[in-house]
Amino acid sequence: MPKIMLIEDNENIKKELIEFLMRYGYEAYAPTDFENIVKIALKDEPDLILLDINLPYYDGYYICREIRKEKDIPIIIVTSRDSEMDEIMSMNLGADDFITKPYNTQILLARITAVLRRTSGNNSAFEIVEHKGLKLNITSGTVNFYDNKIDLTKNELKILLCLMKNKGCIVSREDLMDYLWNSDLYVDDNTLSVNVTRLRKKLNEIGFEDGIETKRGLGYILL
Repeated sequence: MPKIMLIEDNENIKKELIEFLMRYGYEAYAPTDFENIVKIALKDEPDLILLDINLPYYDGYYICREIRKEKDIPIIIVTSRDSEMDEIMSMNLGADDFITKPYNTQILLARITAVLRRTSGNNSAFEIVEHKGLKLNITSGTVNFYDNKIDLTKNELKILLCLMKNKGCIVSREDLMDYLWNSDLYVDDNTLSVNVTRLRKKLNEIGFEDGIETKRGLGYILL
Protein backbone atom coordinates (compact mmCIF):
# COMPACT_ATOMS: atom_id res chain seq x y z
CA MET A 1 0.00 0.00 0.00
CA PRO A 2 1.80 3.18 -1.20
CA LYS A 3 2.11 5.84 1.50
CA ILE A 4 1.17 9.41 0.51
CA MET A 5 1.97 12.41 2.70
CA LEU A 6 -0.21 15.51 2.32
CA ILE A 7 1.50 18.78 3.18
CA GLU A 8 -1.61 20.94 3.21
CA ASP A 9 -3.01 23.33 5.83
CA ASN A 10 -6.63 23.47 4.64
CA GLU A 11 -8.50 21.11 6.94
CA ASN A 12 -11.38 20.45 4.54
CA ILE A 13 -9.07 19.66 1.64
CA LYS A 14 -6.95 17.40 3.86
CA LYS A 15 -9.96 15.42 5.07
CA GLU A 16 -11.44 15.01 1.59
CA LEU A 17 -8.13 13.98 0.02
CA ILE A 18 -7.28 11.48 2.74
CA GLU A 19 -10.69 9.82 2.44
CA PHE A 20 -10.47 9.83 -1.36
CA LEU A 21 -6.96 8.34 -1.49
CA MET A 22 -7.75 5.67 1.10
CA ARG A 23 -10.72 4.55 -1.01
CA TYR A 24 -8.28 3.86 -3.81
CA GLY A 25 -5.91 1.79 -1.71
CA TYR A 26 -3.38 4.39 -0.60
CA GLU A 27 -2.22 5.05 2.95
CA ALA A 28 -2.72 8.82 3.24
CA TYR A 29 -1.90 11.11 6.15
CA ALA A 30 -1.23 14.79 6.82
CA PRO A 31 1.24 15.99 9.48
CA THR A 32 0.33 19.21 11.28
CA ASP A 33 3.79 20.27 12.49
CA PHE A 34 4.64 22.62 9.62
CA GLU A 35 7.62 24.09 11.44
CA ASN A 36 9.41 20.72 11.27
CA ILE A 37 7.74 19.36 8.13
CA VAL A 38 10.99 18.81 6.21
CA LYS A 39 12.44 16.67 8.99
CA ILE A 40 9.18 14.71 9.22
CA ALA A 41 9.11 14.05 5.47
CA LEU A 42 12.75 12.91 5.41
CA LYS A 43 12.21 10.65 8.42
CA ASP A 44 8.95 9.11 7.15
CA GLU A 45 10.12 8.63 3.55
CA PRO A 46 6.61 8.43 2.04
CA ASP A 47 6.19 6.99 -1.44
CA LEU A 48 4.87 10.35 -2.65
CA ILE A 49 4.21 13.85 -1.28
CA LEU A 50 1.30 16.09 -2.30
CA LEU A 51 2.65 19.55 -1.51
CA ASP A 52 0.80 22.86 -1.34
CA ILE A 53 2.72 26.11 -1.93
CA ASN A 54 1.02 28.45 0.56
CA LEU A 55 1.82 27.04 4.01
CA PRO A 56 2.64 28.23 7.54
CA TYR A 57 6.33 28.80 8.39
CA TYR A 58 7.77 27.79 4.99
CA ASP A 59 6.31 27.85 1.51
CA GLY A 60 6.17 24.79 -0.71
CA TYR A 61 9.15 25.90 -2.78
CA TYR A 62 11.43 25.90 0.27
CA ILE A 63 10.10 22.53 1.42
CA CYS A 64 10.54 20.98 -2.03
CA ARG A 65 14.09 22.32 -2.31
CA GLU A 66 15.12 21.10 1.16
CA ILE A 67 13.67 17.62 0.63
CA ARG A 68 15.39 17.37 -2.77
CA LYS A 69 18.77 18.15 -1.15
CA GLU A 70 18.51 14.90 0.81
CA LYS A 71 16.19 12.46 -0.93
CA ASP A 72 14.36 11.79 -4.21
CA ILE A 73 10.90 11.38 -2.72
CA PRO A 74 8.34 11.94 -5.54
CA ILE A 75 6.60 15.32 -5.13
CA ILE A 76 3.46 16.65 -6.81
CA ILE A 77 2.79 20.34 -6.25
CA VAL A 78 -0.93 20.93 -5.61
CA THR A 79 -1.83 24.62 -5.43
CA SER A 80 -4.41 27.29 -6.14
CA ARG A 81 -1.73 29.30 -7.93
CA ASP A 82 -1.91 28.78 -11.67
CA SER A 83 0.77 30.96 -13.22
CA GLU A 84 3.35 29.54 -15.61
CA MET A 85 6.09 30.90 -13.35
CA ASP A 86 4.82 28.81 -10.42
CA GLU A 87 4.90 25.70 -12.58
CA ILE A 88 8.37 26.49 -13.91
CA MET A 89 9.71 27.15 -10.40
CA SER A 90 8.19 23.89 -9.14
CA MET A 91 9.80 21.84 -11.91
CA ASN A 92 13.14 23.63 -11.55
CA LEU A 93 13.15 22.76 -7.84
CA GLY A 94 12.67 19.09 -8.67
CA ALA A 95 8.91 18.53 -8.39
CA ASP A 96 7.69 15.57 -10.41
CA ASP A 97 4.37 17.16 -11.41
CA PHE A 98 2.19 20.24 -10.87
CA ILE A 99 -1.60 20.46 -10.66
CA THR A 100 -3.80 23.45 -9.86
CA LYS A 101 -6.89 23.73 -7.67
CA PRO A 102 -9.71 23.17 -8.23
CA TYR A 103 -8.88 19.87 -9.88
CA ASN A 104 -10.69 16.72 -10.95
CA THR A 105 -9.81 14.16 -8.27
CA GLN A 106 -9.72 11.40 -10.87
CA ILE A 107 -7.14 13.35 -12.85
CA LEU A 108 -5.13 13.81 -9.66
CA LEU A 109 -5.37 10.05 -9.10
CA ALA A 110 -4.06 9.42 -12.62
CA ARG A 111 -1.17 11.84 -12.02
CA ILE A 112 -0.28 10.06 -8.76
CA THR A 113 -0.31 6.69 -10.54
CA ALA A 114 1.87 8.05 -13.35
CA VAL A 115 4.45 9.57 -10.98
CA LEU A 116 4.62 6.41 -8.86
CA ARG A 117 5.03 4.33 -12.01
CA ARG A 118 7.87 6.53 -13.26
CA THR A 119 9.70 6.65 -9.93
CA SER A 120 9.09 3.20 -8.44
CA GLY A 121 11.68 1.38 -10.54
CA ASN A 122 9.20 -1.45 -10.88
CA ASN A 123 6.53 -1.10 -13.53
CA SER A 124 5.02 -4.56 -13.18
CA ALA A 125 2.11 -3.40 -11.03
CA PHE A 126 1.18 -0.78 -13.60
CA GLU A 127 1.96 -2.64 -16.83
CA ILE A 128 -1.58 -3.89 -17.54
CA VAL A 129 -4.76 -1.87 -16.98
CA GLU A 130 -8.06 -3.73 -17.43
CA HIS A 131 -11.68 -2.74 -18.00
CA LYS A 132 -14.50 -5.08 -19.06
CA GLY A 133 -12.18 -7.44 -20.93
CA LEU A 134 -10.17 -4.59 -22.44
CA LYS A 135 -6.50 -4.89 -21.51
CA LEU A 136 -4.12 -2.00 -22.06
CA ASN A 137 -0.44 -2.97 -22.00
CA ILE A 138 1.38 0.23 -21.12
CA THR A 139 4.83 -1.24 -21.73
CA SER A 140 4.16 -2.57 -25.24
CA GLY A 141 1.69 0.13 -26.28
CA THR A 142 -0.95 -2.40 -27.29
CA VAL A 143 -4.56 -3.01 -26.34
CA ASN A 144 -6.27 -6.41 -26.29
CA PHE A 145 -9.93 -7.33 -26.29
CA TYR A 146 -10.11 -11.08 -25.77
CA ASP A 147 -8.24 -12.61 -28.74
CA ASN A 148 -7.86 -9.38 -30.70
CA LYS A 149 -4.92 -7.02 -30.33
CA ILE A 150 -3.95 -3.69 -31.90
CA ASP A 151 -1.08 -1.23 -31.58
CA LEU A 152 -1.68 2.29 -30.28
CA THR A 153 0.21 5.51 -30.89
CA LYS A 154 1.63 7.31 -27.86
CA ASN A 155 -1.24 9.81 -27.86
CA GLU A 156 -3.88 7.10 -28.19
CA LEU A 157 -2.31 5.10 -25.35
CA LYS A 158 -2.27 8.08 -22.99
CA ILE A 159 -5.87 9.02 -23.83
CA LEU A 160 -7.10 5.47 -23.25
CA LEU A 161 -5.07 5.14 -20.05
CA CYS A 162 -6.58 8.35 -18.68
CA LEU A 163 -10.10 7.21 -19.54
CA MET A 164 -9.50 3.74 -18.04
CA LYS A 165 -8.14 5.24 -14.83
CA ASN A 166 -11.29 7.35 -14.68
CA LYS A 167 -13.72 4.66 -15.87
CA GLY A 168 -17.33 5.53 -15.24
CA CYS A 169 -16.49 9.22 -14.80
CA ILE A 170 -16.65 12.01 -17.35
CA VAL A 171 -13.22 13.38 -18.26
CA SER A 172 -13.37 16.85 -19.77
CA ARG A 173 -11.46 17.70 -22.94
CA GLU A 174 -9.52 20.26 -20.93
CA ASP A 175 -8.49 17.67 -18.34
CA LEU A 176 -7.45 15.23 -21.08
CA MET A 177 -5.31 17.85 -22.79
CA ASP A 178 -3.85 18.88 -19.44
CA TYR A 179 -3.05 15.24 -18.64
CA LEU A 180 -1.33 14.76 -21.99
CA TRP A 181 0.56 18.05 -21.69
CA ASN A 182 1.91 16.98 -18.29
CA SER A 183 2.99 13.70 -19.86
CA ASP A 184 5.26 15.65 -22.24
CA LEU A 185 2.79 15.35 -25.12
CA TYR A 186 1.46 18.59 -26.54
CA VAL A 187 -2.10 18.10 -27.78
CA ASP A 188 -4.36 20.94 -28.92
CA ASP A 189 -8.15 20.73 -29.19
CA ASN A 190 -8.20 19.61 -32.82
CA THR A 191 -5.45 17.03 -32.33
CA LEU A 192 -7.35 15.58 -29.36
CA SER A 193 -10.48 15.14 -31.50
CA VAL A 194 -8.49 13.38 -34.23
CA ASN A 195 -6.82 11.05 -31.73
CA VAL A 196 -10.08 10.16 -29.97
CA THR A 197 -11.65 9.35 -33.35
CA ARG A 198 -8.72 7.10 -34.28
CA LEU A 199 -8.78 5.45 -30.88
CA ARG A 200 -12.50 4.72 -31.21
CA LYS A 201 -11.90 3.17 -34.63
CA LYS A 202 -9.14 0.92 -33.31
CA LEU A 203 -11.26 -0.21 -30.36
CA ASN A 204 -14.12 -1.00 -32.75
CA GLU A 205 -11.73 -3.04 -34.91
CA ILE A 206 -10.89 -5.35 -32.00
CA GLY A 207 -14.55 -5.68 -30.95
CA PHE A 208 -14.77 -3.15 -28.12
CA GLU A 209 -17.52 -1.15 -29.78
CA ASP A 210 -19.04 2.11 -28.60
CA GLY A 211 -16.81 2.06 -25.52
CA ILE A 212 -16.03 5.78 -25.51
CA GLU A 213 -19.08 8.02 -25.26
CA THR A 214 -19.03 11.75 -25.93
CA LYS A 215 -20.92 13.80 -23.38
CA ARG A 216 -21.66 16.94 -25.35
CA GLY A 217 -20.25 20.01 -23.66
CA LEU A 218 -18.71 17.90 -20.88
CA GLY A 219 -16.12 15.50 -22.29
CA TYR A 220 -15.70 11.75 -22.67
CA ILE A 221 -16.56 8.71 -20.58
CA LEU A 222 -15.41 5.10 -20.88
CA LEU A 223 -18.46 2.88 -20.58
